Amino acid sequence: MAHLNSLTPATVAISDDERAFFIQLGTRINRLRKGLGITQVQLAEQLGVSQQTVTAYESGNRRVPISHLPRLAALLGTSIEVLIGQPSAAGKRGPAPKLQQQLEQLSRLPKAKQRAIAQVLDSMLASQS
Repeated sequence: MAHLNSLTPATVAISDDERAFFIQLGTRINRLRKGLGITQVQLAEQLGVSQQTVTAYESGNRRVPISHLPRLAALLGTSIEVLIGQPSAAGKRGPAPKLQQQLEQLSRLPKAKQRAIAQVLDSMLASQS
């Protein structure tokens, strides 16, 4: 029979640097989510976690699993690098093209504003065809 302690995951202490990282990551998740007009419930559903888990991620009280970072970045319209607070790969090659910067700004707007801008773009592109 297995000993109970061997079945229970060990509690691992978190360093001050790690704690600061997860608090900053949570702040970025919160800012990006709100900028897109996404609720915690909606984000939780897309990630397959509870709303309370998203709250814990945003407050830095729970570590975001590495396996969630690609999906989280995609849902929030950003790169993993930006999400974790590192300069994006585009930044290393020089300034991002103006259109890319505008698209990144657009992705942080509330959904209603994104739809309005998309309608304007659609009509302008249709008139060029």
